[in-house]
Amino acid sequence: MAASDQNDDSQDTGNMPDLGDAIDIVTFGQILEMDDSEEDREFSKSIVFGFFEQAEETFESMDTALEEKNLDELYKLGHFLKGSSATLGLTKVKDSCEKIQRYGKKENEDGTPEPDEALCLRRITDTLATVKTEYSEVEKILKKFFDSA
Repeated sequence: MAASDQNDDSQDTGNMPDLGDAIDIVTFGQILEMDDSEEDREFSKSIVFGFFEQAEETFESMDTALEEKNLDELYKLGHFLKGSSATLGLTKVKDSCEKIQRYGKKENEDGTPEPDEALCLRRITDTLATVKTEYSEVEKILKKFFDSA
């Protein structure tokens, strides 16, 4: 990264680890700034690990709603997880959850109506598999980060 690029990003992220492109470092950095100590990172760790529990439960609920072909519930769960992941800066997870939210509302990615419920359910099935993979990758990165903190 060129020095000029670093300055563009460096809203106090100079000592931040590289967490990859799945995590917005500025947003995640704001969570880390709330820690009393960089040694134990008690506050941010509790937020992140709370999110992990919440995400696992939400994925289980999404699986159930998908089996039941409950688009409205999938919309709500997608919306919920989108907000939680956005708060932590988990950009890929957030973006996939937004797609699930749209498909659950019977919309295409661009927000235009999609009346074909079967198509929406197929799209949710594919996107749910993708978001679970994205989540798993982010979970590994963050657990490694907090283990080394």
